[in-house]
Amino acid sequence: WARLANVDVLSWHSFPWPMLKAPSDPEQITYLEVQAYVLSPHHPGEKTPKDRIKDYLRKWHPDRFETKLLPKVREEERETVKEGAGTVARHLNLLL
Repeated sequence: WARLANVDVLSWHSFPWPMLKAPSDPEQITYLEVQAYVLSPHHPGEKTPKDRIKDYLRKWHPDRFETKLLPKVREEERETVKEGAGTVARHLNLLL
């Protein structure tokens, strides 16, 4: 995430989608995949699952994502990335 702020042009593949296997489109971002990744017992760090979810929500929340990162996404991929990020945010909200 830190490097995304310093990149001028982003694409779908620039983002660390919270899944064990990187999705190739928004339809592949499922609740079960996001849940398995975020709540994995092998997740690095000492944070509680709820704190991890909140951290991810801060990154993927539309208000932040759409103002800070979406404008950097290539025009032809922007709508797809927006859809994917929105899907991630909705799944994270369901995990709370």
